[in-house]
Amino acid sequence: MKVAIVGASGAVGQEFLKILDQRNFPLDELLLFGSSRSAGRTYNFRGKDIVVKELKHDTDDFKGVDYVFASAGAGTSKEFEKDITKYGAVMIDNSSAFRMDADVPLVVPECNAKDALDRPRNVIANPNCTTIMMVVVLQAIENLSHIKRIHISSYQSASGAGAAAMKELQQQYKEMVETGEVKTIEKFPHQLAYNVIPQIDKMTENDYTKEEMKMFNETRKIMHSDVRTSATCVRVSSLRSHSESVWAETEKPLTPEEVREALKKAPGVTVVDDAQNYVYPMPLESAGKDDVYVGRIRKDLANDNGITLWLTGDQIRKGAALNAVQIAEWLIKNE
Repeated sequence: MKVAIVGASGAVGQEFLKILDQRNFPLDELLLFGSSRSAGRTYNFRGKDIVVKELKHDTDDFKGVDYVFASAGAGTSKEFEKDITKYGAVMIDNSSAFRMDADVPLVVPECNAKDALDRPRNVIANPNCTTIMMVVVLQAIENLSHIKRIHISSYQSASGAGAAAMKELQQQYKEMVETGEVKTIEKFPHQLAYNVIPQIDKMTENDYTKEEMKMFNETRKIMHSDVRTSATCVRVSSLRSHSESVWAETEKPLTPEEVREALKKAPGVTVVDDAQNYVYPMPLESAGKDDVYVGRIRKDLANDNGITLWLTGDQIRKGAALNAVQIAEWLIKNE
């Protein structure tokens, strides 16, 4: 088994290295690729130093490679798709480049793993992080009763904007403590320290952001559903792990007890829900973990067919690198 990581020096690329090792992914050779800025860097994997190669066109670099985990941005993925797949490698892409392409499956293994088998371009798209974590939880509810509508408010950490953004948040807090004002604002549209920003990604014509529209469109594609989703995505000043408040309306009424029991049995989900004793999941606890944690499960007071819950999960792991690795693991076992 020969595997490559494109974007090896980024936050998700570094997480790929950890997860492939932690899960004992069955590979014999690992190749690392990056931009001209990253080329030449060395990373250790299973006791061996691997040098990052510059990603270039018209080479044989991907000859014999079985799986390529790409996390270098949509532009790079589009530019190098043909180079990566021309010798038969399966490209599992973490960017937004191909998610809504009709001939590219959009996969969360707990929901629609079999979609990965139908990939005309040998490309599989990894969904948006907030969508991944939400559908892992909602699939268990969908199995009880079809979900008609979803409302979400997300609380997304600095990690969603990459490693440099995490450093910027730390720098902003440092500046506030030392000088009383923030001077470094580059990765976010506004100061994030001691603040929340009700905007993630660019605004679209309907005044929803691209991040919010991803949740609408990607959820329908993954769940093979006509569900309608309305989201407000907010950047908060936590460092790692995203959280979401979710309101789901089902065709028939469900009790919180039914939902709680279904979620306890759901793959990739950990229920942390003892409201009367103030036990619920928080991003500090989900950081570095594989599962999506869910709690605050209760009946929606505004809708007889509604269920309200809170979830949190590590955006870099299940929201990105882990989901991609799980896709490859499923393919290895089922193809």
